[in-house]
Amino acid sequence: MAETIGSLADKLSIIQLKVFHMREQLLRSDVDQAHLEAARQKLAIMETQRADLAEELAKLFSDVASGKVRLKIYRQFKMYNDPRYRSGPKAA
Repeated sequence: MAETIGSLADKLSIIQLKVFHMREQLLRSDVDQAHLEAARQKLAIMETQRADLAEELAKLFSDVASGKVRLKIYRQFKMYNDPRYRSGPKAA
């Protein structure tokens, strides 16, 4: 499984920001009809994406809550600033 609850929530927050700003475009009075129509079309796609992500998140959450799916936790292994992973002469 590539998605996690956190990654889906992150994607949902990003698409929600895009929806918000695209709706602002529809309120502009300084643009032509072509711009407004393009904004309407993009907004429709974004709203579909948001609904799909929300549905996917709800399903994953339900599957995890019911025990049908078990999420794996991957720890981060950071090597920078750790002298054990430096090559060459040891720093004193």
